[in-house]
Amino acid sequence: MRGLLARRMKFHLLGAFLVSVGSAALYKFGVAEPRKRAYEDFYRNYDPMKDFEAMKAAGVLESAPPN
Repeated sequence: MRGLLARRMKFHLLGAFLVSVGSAALYKFGVAEPRKRAYEDFYRNYDPMKDFEAMKAAGVLESAPPN
C-alpha cells in the first residue's frame, strides 16, 4: 500500500492530460475548422447590397421603406 496514491496519481494525471488533448483536437478539427470553412464559403460570394435590397423589399428595415 506504500506509494499507492503517488502511483495512481501519475496514471490518472497522464490519462486526464491525454483525454483533454484529444478532446481539444477533436473540437478543433471537428467543429472549429468546418465552421471557419463555412464562413469563408458564405462570405466569398456574399453581396451585402443585394442582401440589403432583398431586406428592403421585404419590409424588414424600418428606416428604408420598400419601393
